[in-house]
Amino acid sequence: MLDSKAILETTVKAADGKRAENIVALDMEKVSLLADYFVIMNADSKRQVDAIADEIIEQNEKNGVEIHHVEGQRAAEWVLIDLGDVVVNVFQTDQRKFYNLEKLWSEADVVEIEQWVEA
Repeated sequence: MLDSKAILETTVKAADGKRAENIVALDMEKVSLLADYFVIMNADSKRQVDAIADEIIEQNEKNGVEIHHVEGQRAAEWVLIDLGDVVVNVFQTDQRKFYNLEKLWSEADVVEIEQWVEA
């Protein structure tokens, strides 16, 4: 069983591999009991949002991570993937700006993920 940091790493690498933009990981430990990490990212098209979500699910399943719930994949405007200790939000760019989750969770610390993302 992977710990939440390993699930976060798998998720970030999978998203980056499908060219997700502006990937942000928030450490929710002090802010919420829902999850250890919240991950937020965006892409410009429904097709790309869907591809990113599929890759995140596939890579985590390969590592034996239980996918608790996936919501919004049909519309592919905001896909929520519940990996237990890691909750992933894949937005279309305008939807991300509209919901502004970073502001909602502004008390959470940002996790350094640069080492998992190709420059």
